[in-house]
Amino acid sequence: MLQWGLMIKHSLRRVFAYVDLPLLFLLLTLAGIGQLTVMSATGGGRVESNLINLCVALIAMLVMTHIPPQRLIQFSVPVYVLGLLLLVGVALAGDVVNGSRRWLNLGVARIQPSELMRLGVPLMLAAYLHYRQEALDGRVFFVAALLLLLPVGLVLRQPDLGTALLIASAGFFVLFLGGLSWRLIGGMGVALAAALPLIWHFGLHDYQRRRVLTLIDPGSEPLGAGYHIIQSTIAIGSGGFFGKGWMHGSQARLDFLPEGHTDFIFAVWSEEFGMLGNLLLMTLYAAIVVRGLQLANQAPSLFGRLMCGAITLTFLVYAFVNMGMVSGILPVVGVPLPLVSYGGTSMMTVLLGFGIVMAISSRKTLVKS
Repeated sequence: MLQWGLMIKHSLRRVFAYVDLPLLFLLLTLAGIGQLTVMSATGGGRVESNLINLCVALIAMLVMTHIPPQRLIQFSVPVYVLGLLLLVGVALAGDVVNGSRRWLNLGVARIQPSELMRLGVPLMLAAYLHYRQEALDGRVFFVAALLLLLPVGLVLRQPDLGTALLIASAGFFVLFLGGLSWRLIGGMGVALAAALPLIWHFGLHDYQRRRVLTLIDPGSEPLGAGYHIIQSTIAIGSGGFFGKGWMHGSQARLDFLPEGHTDFIFAVWSEEFGMLGNLLLMTLYAAIVVRGLQLANQAPSLFGRLMCGAITLTFLVYAFVNMGMVSGILPVVGVPLPLVSYGGTSMMTVLLGFGIVMAISSRKTLVKS
């Protein structure tokens, strides 16, 4: 019996050898909140499948922690090229769902390649800047920008503005942390502002323009494009400070709130737990971001610091965009609340990302150039 106990202890030590326990605790706490909220939003209908998604994603995260940074940097080009090929495959022969061509049927499974690029793009850019760190000049950043714009353009074409925004933010954070000058950042900001009229008329689809206009005046289409925002803000406001209690939110229980278990799950949580619950949720997100940045600071190489920092800051953008669109301060772009919304793909991508963070920060040797 003692021998079995020692074997189990040794096995667990090997499995969790590269895991950052404070970060794991925060991630599991947030995922636990997600399980409770999904149960409330669906009446218990999708709890089992969501729990399976979480277990599979956690196993994938643990496996990822055992991959050393040397291997990660070697995988950067193959992962990036594979992601681009899959995105081209989506553009040529992808499945159309709700007017968007985002899915690729491989016969044995149907995948969304844009999710792969949320990790593939920062991985590629971090590796590229790592190998060019002796001469990070304008030409290097220009090539890096092209590597970023190519997948973002393919994802925008689907169209999938939410995922394109996350991929663009992940790539931008790599460039920013890699030393992109404020002058170039300011120049890009001015160019973007000048291009807004062209983007509005030629770069956005009709439904995307309606979402922006609805953000300004949700009452203009109360039963159309403005319905989601109106119902979500009602749910958030009716929660008050302490909320109505778990499983007692009327907006979700009476099916007034669309997509209550996915994109608009923050409204379900707000109605049931109020402002106090929102403060708890935001504190958890802030703690995860702070811990992630601490681990990024401990990374022994430029590649590690760029990768850890980009993954952590993109996670922050992920949460901010969802809370902003549900609260009515940002347009609806179809971004779920990380680790809280129902969905296996999103959960897998987030936990794989933090698995990479743990894998890099737990090794104290430099990545070989």
